[in-house]
Amino acid sequence: MTTAVLQESNVEGFPLRRGKVRDVYDLGKELLIVATDRISAFDWVLPTPIPDKGRVLTSLSRFWFEYLGVPNHFISMDLEDMPAAFAREPRLFEGRSMLVKKTRVIPAECVVRGYLAGSGWQEYRRTGRVCGVELPGGLRESQQLPESIFTPATKEETGHDLNITFEQLSAITGPETANQLRRQSMAAYSRAASYARGRNLIIADTKFEWGTLPDGSMLLIDEVLTPDSSRFWPASEWRAGASPPSFDKQFVRDWLETSGWDKNSPPPPLPEDVVAKTRSKYLDAHQLLTGKPLEAGV
Repeated sequence: MTTAVLQESNVEGFPLRRGKVRDVYDLGKELLIVATDRISAFDWVLPTPIPDKGRVLTSLSRFWFEYLGVPNHFISMDLEDMPAAFAREPRLFEGRSMLVKKTRVIPAECVVRGYLAGSGWQEYRRTGRVCGVELPGGLRESQQLPESIFTPATKEETGHDLNITFEQLSAITGPETANQLRRQSMAAYSRAASYARGRNLIIADTKFEWGTLPDGSMLLIDEVLTPDSSRFWPASEWRAGASPPSFDKQFVRDWLETSGWDKNSPPPPLPEDVVAKTRSKYLDAHQLLTGKPLEAGV
C-alpha cells in the first residue's frame, strides 16, 4: 500500500480555517473539510505527521455517516463534485476531503460513555459521579456501565474541552435542544456500539458534534466514530480493572510522557517506530470496522 502524507493544504481563492488536524475551506453554501495527517497531543500539534491518518479518519467518517442513517452534513468525497481547484490536486485531496453542508455548529461536545475510562474514571474516583451523573459505588476502571451515559462538554478553541452537566448544557443550548442532543447521541452510540461489538471491537466512549440548518433541522457533523473522537478497545483483550490497548494515539502519548518533554515548549519529533505503530493502529481500526483495508493513496 502506498503511504500518503499531508501536513497542510493550500488552495488560493477560498477562505481557509486551519484547525489542529483539519483544514476547512469555505465554499459559500458548502464547506470542504480536509483531514491532514497532523496529530495533536496534550493540546499541541506535533511536528511529525502520521502517514494516512487523515485518509483513515475521512473514510471511517463516511462509513459511519452511511451506516448510522442519521441526518448528517456529508455530501461527497468525489473530487469531481468539488471546485476545479481542488479536483486538479488529487495528491492533496483524494481520499481525505469531504464536501459537506454548512451548518450553525451547536457549541457542545456530545460525549456518550458506555465504559468507565479516561477523564470519566478520574472524576468517578474523586466524586462517584461523571458530569453530574450519579453512578453506583465500587465500579472499576474500564468497567462497562450499567447503562450508557450522556456527558457533554464545552467546545474550547484552545486547551481541553471542559466537562459539564446536562443542566449546564441546557443553559447553553436551551432545554429542547439539549434533550434532542442527548436522545440522538445516545441512539447513534447504541447503534454503533452494537455493530462494533459484532466485529470484536468495543467503543468505550465517543463524542459527536451537531449543527443546524437554517430551517432548524439538526445534522450530525464533523468526524464520526474515528480513533480521534472515540476510544476503541479489542473486545478479546478487555477486562474490568485494567486499561486495555486502544486503537488510537496512545503510543504517541506514552512516548511523550517518557521523552522528558515539559508540555509547555514545542514538542519533539516522534521516533519512526512510534509513527509506524500509531499508523498501524489507525489502519487496524479501519480494517476491523469496515471489513476492508484502506484504499491505496494517490
